[in-house]
Amino acid sequence: MTLNGWIQIAIYFVVLTALVVPLGRYMARIFEGERTFLTPVLGPVERGLYRLAGVDETREQHWITYTVAMLLFNAAGFLCVYALMRFQGLLPLNPAGMSAVAPDLTFNTAVSFATTPTGRTTAVKASSAI
Repeated sequence: MTLNGWIQIAIYFVVLTALVVPLGRYMARIFEGERTFLTPVLGPVERGLYRLAGVDETREQHWITYTVAMLLFNAAGFLCVYALMRFQGLLPLNPAGMSAVAPDLTFNTAVSFATTPTGRTTAVKASSAI
């Protein structure tokens, strides 16, 4: 590894170490529901999103409600990825003119995105080489 690489790693760790305490304090205040310096800016946005989604921030969410919401969110993500890959050839802003990905590879990739916590798959790399 080059000297430049080692310097970048060192800078990264110095910045990361310097941010641990202030970011930890900020997160603790957020989780406790206390006011922070970003509350005047992000508070109205958060309340608007809650209102749009029909969420009551004062109520605890039941585990069944959470499970259903998570499953629906994953299903919506699966359908979006599947549709994007299957209709890739028809979508605008496709300067490479790539055609749609094969149905089996599309299904595999969409399932990988929906079930892998990192949202990554190797199938996408294989499809872009076609």
